[in-house]
Amino acid sequence: MKNKLRIFRAVHKLTQEELAEKLGVTRHSIIAIENERYDPSLGLAFKISDLFGVPIGDIFLHEKLK
Repeated sequence: MKNKLRIFRAVHKLTQEELAEKLGVTRHSIIAIENERYDPSLGLAFKISDLFGVPIGDIFLHEKLK
């Protein structure tokens, strides 16, 4: 899934480790999400959007089926 997590993290001046700690996940999970190799659970996506104070759709981009 395409996402803007790296951008939001940079704007808020958070390292991958700091973001991982705030979300209760590993740094490797953050790396995998940012590199679009792992789609977060819905619960984690909500935690991320709540942390940054934006709707999920601002961070995670929905690709329509063809």
